[in-house]
Amino acid sequence: MSTIDIEHASRWFGNVVAVNDVSVRIGPGVTGLLGPNGAGKSTLINMMGGFLAPSVGTVTLDGEQIWRNESIYRRMGIVPEREAMYDFLTGREFVLANAELHGLDDPGAAGARALATVEMEYAADRQISTYSKGMRQRVKMASALVHEPSVLLLDEPFNGMDPRQRMQLMELLRQMGAAGRTVLFSSHILEEVEQLAAHIEVIVAGRHAASGDFRRIRRLMTDRPHRYLIRSTDDRALAAALIADDSTAGIELDWSEKALRVQAIDFGRFTRELPRIARSHDIRLLTVSPSDESLESVFSYLVSA
Repeated sequence: MSTIDIEHASRWFGNVVAVNDVSVRIGPGVTGLLGPNGAGKSTLINMMGGFLAPSVGTVTLDGEQIWRNESIYRRMGIVPEREAMYDFLTGREFVLANAELHGLDDPGAAGARALATVEMEYAADRQISTYSKGMRQRVKMASALVHEPSVLLLDEPFNGMDPRQRMQLMELLRQMGAAGRTVLFSSHILEEVEQLAAHIEVIVAGRHAASGDFRRIRRLMTDRPHRYLIRSTDDRALAAALIADDSTAGIELDWSEKALRVQAIDFGRFTRELPRIARSHDIRLLTVSPSDESLESVFSYLVSA
């Protein structure tokens, strides 16, 4: 069983800070690295995979520095988000080349096992140039698994996969995690992480925002202040009634939208009290819509909390 330790790691490119003082431990099982696009997930995975050196801090695998340590690749498989394939090769040739680079005793048999694991035998002898995005993802996965690593790093592995392919890969990663391997995958989609990861690390704007199982992360997100755009038959009367309730912390009249902008600090109470207050004041609710439900706004709250 292997563990990756990231301690106070930062990485910057010129004046741009991509990862800022992150400390996390990735152990056996399936871990989801969750955050909006541009949050620094790929940079963090590249440091864990030895493609980038941390500007400050350390990134180690079982106590060994990863940067400029070729021996770690005997234990690690990497599936990058970017396409880095030779389209003129067949899938079998691509996986075989990686098996040979690892110096395996029987690279042909190892490649065949890896292709079978990702269910790509049927297209193994076709050129990669004919593959769909999902098929390319699976062949990259086979290439990363060919030496049966104890650690697997995947950057947005479900991009381009159809529902069936996604379910197959999820089941494979669950099996690997249950077998004691250390599996880390990044995603900006909450549902993917909820279905697969036993543990979640949240990254926002290069910073470590939260850590825990999905229930804890979902609770943190639900408990944050929520902003709503509300239109009604009497916005002034509704605003006066809502501002007196403990579930709200601020209400504005938005003249351009002809609506109220409400900040709810007690999500559960607000969802119960809003319809009750409207009924008691004989006010019809015409629009009730969240105005801050993007991943960026949700995760940014976790950073500042």
